[in-house]
Amino acid sequence: MENRVFAALAEAGYGDITVAQARVFQRLAPGGSRLTELAEAAQVTKQTAGFLVDQLERAGYVERVPDPRDGRARLVRITPRGEATVPVAQAVVAEVEAEWARHLGPRRMAQLRRALTRLREITDPFA
Repeated sequence: MENRVFAALAEAGYGDITVAQARVFQRLAPGGSRLTELAEAAQVTKQTAGFLVDQLERAGYVERVPDPRDGRARLVRITPRGEATVPVAQAVVAEVEAEWARHLGPRRMAQLRRALTRLREITDPFA
């Protein structure tokens, strides 16, 4: 699925996003996230998150803005260019999931979703 998402992004003109950058990007909160929150959610160091955010910012996918709750802090927020990538990725995910559902059938696809959701409870502390 990941390979197909990145291929679709490249075809749509967003071929400069790396897997590492996507790991941070997809964890951004709707109103923006602090760098420390992103690092924790992506399970990388703050320095690594900062490096990846720098790259995403230079490419125009995110921006840093003042945090309205704390004037000393900054939020990383998705830009319109970044927002434009979301429906591209979502369409591919929906397409792949539909293929899986056709292959597995509705009952087994539902079982797969339930099993993966249950596993996420123990594998993703930020679920």
